[in-house]
Amino acid sequence: MAKSAAIQIGSQDGLGARMKLWPQRAKSFYQDVRTEMKKVTTPSFKEVQATTAVVVITVFLFGVYFWIVDTIIGRGIDKVLRYFAHR
Repeated sequence: MAKSAAIQIGSQDGLGARMKLWPQRAKSFYQDVRTEMKKVTTPSFKEVQATTAVVVITVFLFGVYFWIVDTIIGRGIDKVLRYFAHR
């Protein structure tokens, strides 16, 4: 990142100057990507299982919660509309 930050393109430079710096900037970018990718670790199978279980359970609980809230609000609106329809 520091190398790419050091390469500055001024507003007075034309297209030619930018085109000359392109290979150097691209090389610097790919070096930065490789450096960052070396820091990446893959989770173990048990970690993947645990996080998947948490996601499935959470989605189920939120689904039930929103179903209950939707039912309550729907019935409330239905009662209000029926009340005013009979007046």
